Amino acid sequence: MARDIFHDLVRAGLEKEGWTITDDPYRIELDKTNFQIDLAAEKIIGAEKDNKKIAVEIKSFLNSSAITDFYNALGQFLSYRLALNTIEPDRTLYLAVPLDIYQEFFMTTFVKLAINEYCLKLITYDSEKGGLSQWIN
Repeated sequence: MARDIFHDLVRAGLEKEGWTITDDPYRIELDKTNFQIDLAAEKIIGAEKDNKKIAVEIKSFLNSSAITDFYNALGQFLSYRLALNTIEPDRTLYLAVPLDIYQEFFMTTFVKLAINEYCLKLITYDSEKGGLSQWIN
């Protein structure tokens, strides 16, 4: 499976924020169905040394149709989350999207309704300057 064009940029942004990348890619299997999520990461939180675990699916939204890219990303995200909830329920899945796409396309009524309905967790990244911009739960 080909890496997203912004894969390394998002990985570097996670590492800069103190995340340890544990898998690149993160492969999981449910029965005989194989899934490959772009990244898995862990971070020790607080004095109790609790680990927070995440998985991140990175999307670039570079095709001419943002809605088609969204349909594909949403289907992939929901499938991955279903598998993760079964195999590793303590790992939270995020969808990483470019900041400019988030500010334009993700603010449309339909996409905001979908984010709400499907409880999408998002990370935005700056595809030009690099770095993560925001975490949206």
